[in-house]
Amino acid sequence: MAKLVTSFMLWLSVISTLYNVKLVALDQPKRGPTRFYDFKVQTRRVSKLCNTKDIVTINGMYPGPVVYAQEDDRIIVNVTNRTPYNVTIHWHGVRQRLSCWYDGPSYITQCPIQSGQSFIYNFTVVKQKGTFFWHAHVSWLRGTVYGAMIVYPRIGINYPFKIPYEEHIIILGEYWVKDLVQIAKATLASGGSPPTVDAYTINGHPGPNYNCSTNDVHKIDVFPGKTYLLRLINAGLNTENFFTIANHKLTVVEADAEYTKPFVTNVVMLGPGQTLNVLVTADQPVGKYSMAVAPYKNAKIVIYQNILAIAYFQYKGAAAYSLLPAKLPKLEDNHAVKTVMDGMRSLNQVNVFKEVDENLFITIGLNVQKCHSKTPKLNCQAKNGVMLASMNNISFVQPKLSILEAYYKKINGSYTEDFPDEPAKRYDFVNGAPNKIPYNTQSSNGTRAKVLEYGSKVQVILQNTGTVNIENHPIHLHGYSFYVIGYGTGNYDARTAQFNLVDPPYMNTIGVPVGGWAAIRFVADNPGVWHMHCHLEIHLSWGLGMVFIVKNGKGELKSLPAPPPDLPQC
Repeated sequence: MAKLVTSFMLWLSVISTLYNVKLVALDQPKRGPTRFYDFKVQTRRVSKLCNTKDIVTINGMYPGPVVYAQEDDRIIVNVTNRTPYNVTIHWHGVRQRLSCWYDGPSYITQCPIQSGQSFIYNFTVVKQKGTFFWHAHVSWLRGTVYGAMIVYPRIGINYPFKIPYEEHIIILGEYWVKDLVQIAKATLASGGSPPTVDAYTINGHPGPNYNCSTNDVHKIDVFPGKTYLLRLINAGLNTENFFTIANHKLTVVEADAEYTKPFVTNVVMLGPGQTLNVLVTADQPVGKYSMAVAPYKNAKIVIYQNILAIAYFQYKGAAAYSLLPAKLPKLEDNHAVKTVMDGMRSLNQVNVFKEVDENLFITIGLNVQKCHSKTPKLNCQAKNGVMLASMNNISFVQPKLSILEAYYKKINGSYTEDFPDEPAKRYDFVNGAPNKIPYNTQSSNGTRAKVLEYGSKVQVILQNTGTVNIENHPIHLHGYSFYVIGYGTGNYDARTAQFNLVDPPYMNTIGVPVGGWAAIRFVADNPGVWHMHCHLEIHLSWGLGMVFIVKNGKGELKSLPAPPPDLPQC
């Protein structure tokens, strides 16, 4: 009976919100069927690494359930929070056409779903297909609350490559022995850096290199001569990772849910928030081969977990005791990362717009604030200061009311519309710092937005800075994919930068190179409030983010609908 009531209430809520989600006619003459999912946020006791603890999960699964759909399907997910923590769910890579209310970042597009409450996410995957994932977007719950989202082409439309024998989802993650919420609170209270992750995982399994993990291993059984599609997802919190399979080639055919021209490599690197589809042919002698995950050690002052996560790529008939180890590049090898990025090209010619309406130059990096605590040994552990991060030297401050709600209802006080188009000071961003920590590494604090007119053509230059530490930053933009038209090392120089406007990759998360820059372009044609931030969770916690507000266009089909009636309240 309880299930019947729940189903009826879900149906009733969906009916009541249909008038708010005007997706049928927007770039979508034929909408697909509706897919219903029920997510219960609940704790589950797990034993890993010789320790037992409770973790937050969806439906008791770690990783969480896979959301399956086809291009242009509507997806409805009823999320009920049965934990004592606030939670939201972000549908990473879904562009949320006219459905910004369901994007999921806490205090950006919605207030969190509080303990005992529910919220229905209701959106359509408009003209998108490929490998996505979903994850919590509040505190550090993303460490265990995540899962794959696979959107297939419409019936009758094939992949642009030979249909593989099988498909497998491979989610890279991190496991922490201590409670993640407590780690996040303690790290921010200390003013210093977070502890090193206890283990890397592949589909939730650390593999035999870790204590008490001999049998805690993910396995893929393969047949000789068959080709397999691996859907790689990095759902980790704070580490970018190399991935490889011993003695096997990886053919990249998709990045961030967009097809690419196929190219072959031995190893790939994914930052948190990035997805790659690779084809692997079982063309080696029958045996058991290791799939290995290792850290990309690109930040000099960061201490990394050095133990590799291992899974098995195991041929039918292979001896159980044999395992061929994988060869990885040097873990600080920037060239290996650049080689993969250089190979990324859109499958077809796209011809990116040449004239821009908004040209933004945004510096990204870390800061150290002066210590104002009466207990500096406890609260100022970053060289007698407090760690922060910033864009254009502004550390993003989380508001107390969601920015989208404040913007839509014209409520003052939650944010300002003065995010600068460029930093206040120009200097040698890569080599001209650090100066004197913490005296010349200060950032200002604020919840600042950049307002864009509907339809404006936007270029953003993302410039890495060495104020405190030079490292690769995976920058994710909500609500959009963008063309990565250029990237390079050193300081960006418009006179010498080389752009690809013919077939650049179309992505939603770009790793801004160590000590370098990346240039992206997109058309602001999706009204709402959209978060752009580093997908390293500690950097986001320190303030490495900002928001774009995209204004309505003319007419109902270019304007943001009213909020759903069950939108959570702060």
